[in-house]
Amino acid sequence: MSAPPTENNAAGGGKPTLAAVLLPFERPARPGGTEGVVPFPESRAANRAAEARLAEAVGLAASIGLTIVHSAVFPLRARRPATLLGEGQVEMAREAIEEHQIGVVVVDAALSPVQQRNLERAWGCKVIDRTGLILEIFGERARTREGTLQVELAHLEYQRTRLVRSWTHLERQRGGFGFLGGPGESQIEIDRRLIGERIVKLKRELEQVRRTRGLHRAARTRVPFPVVALVGYTNAGKSTLFNALTGAGVFAQDQLFATLDPTMRAIRLPSGRTVILSDTVGFISDLPTQLIEAFRATLEEVASADIILHVRDVAHPDTGAQRADVMGVLNGMASGPDPALDENWPARTIEVLNKADLLGGVADVPGGDDAASVAVSALTGEGLEALRAALDARLAAGMEQVEYTLANSDGARLAWLYEHGEVLSREDGDESVRLSVRISPADRARFEQQN
Repeated sequence: MSAPPTENNAAGGGKPTLAAVLLPFERPARPGGTEGVVPFPESRAANRAAEARLAEAVGLAASIGLTIVHSAVFPLRARRPATLLGEGQVEMAREAIEEHQIGVVVVDAALSPVQQRNLERAWGCKVIDRTGLILEIFGERARTREGTLQVELAHLEYQRTRLVRSWTHLERQRGGFGFLGGPGESQIEIDRRLIGERIVKLKRELEQVRRTRGLHRAARTRVPFPVVALVGYTNAGKSTLFNALTGAGVFAQDQLFATLDPTMRAIRLPSGRTVILSDTVGFISDLPTQLIEAFRATLEEVASADIILHVRDVAHPDTGAQRADVMGVLNGMASGPDPALDENWPARTIEVLNKADLLGGVADVPGGDDAASVAVSALTGEGLEALRAALDARLAAGMEQVEYTLANSDGARLAWLYEHGEVLSREDGDESVRLSVRISPADRARFEQQN
């Protein structure tokens, strides 16, 4: 059996074509506790079927070009510190790996560095866990400089935890300084230091990205358009909906994480009001903490949005569990140590029940006529007019009645109020005009910032 590859040989560079996906499935214990099995982790929904989770893992692996020739679900009675799986399960997997000549094994779980090393030695091939797989996908999909920085930071944070004494080249030492010389610095210490220095530099660059995004958001408040952000589970159809509403040509494909870099376009609603629609990265269950932190600058676009459109794949068998995963991330953004979302974010959220065409049409979607949700098919266009009307209604809700006195010569601000508010009354004087306007709180703030 061949020796395991080095840590730097990730699946993304020169990756073998044939791969296996293994799902260590922790079944919930029976009420009486007779099974003695490990319960589901809190981060994974207990009602999510093993088959659906395995299908998602297979889709993730296939999205980076791996050809899946074997997949299996391994029920766990206990987590083994050395290999996670039991000895018999490791042997079963080894036989399948040798039979199919598999070069990469994806374990849909979080593996410790020791577990990953031991499995690679037992199976003689590259092993990556769920976090490593998602990082590989993000590394291939990032296109902008911001996205590249975010992915590199997340990848280095992940790799830093993998610098254990797994490979012999990391045990070699370099010569020390001084007359007598010391034991010097081992390769693993050099790698840790270099990674640490690179992480510090990336965080500085991403902080600059955050400041730049803040300036862009401030500029958008002066160019007064409400922002509508699309969020949702990966492959829920956000980019297809974005293209259907805006007529843009954003990359949209039936694969996980087709979108990484946020895109913005202006659209016009039935009332004539213009809004900016923002397409963002998709969420997923057990999103690695490294990615949540690295993509903070992107997630802040959601935090600053006037309306959040939560796009759901209503035809997916696990749509309820996917909704819970997205809501968990948003709740974390609101209740974390440095909250990005305010506590009232649910009040400005509309659920978009997408892919209604797979259920027979908008009329056949359960809950599609609820006040807080709209059923649509981004592919066929059915329900899009109702969605635009819902956006209009949500923006109109909570409008304030305000009175302003403007100089007769201030034609630009007068035209702004007519375009973005509803002028209820107007009194023209010799030098000024007095207006009573119904306007949204956000537009009111934007208007008054122009003073």
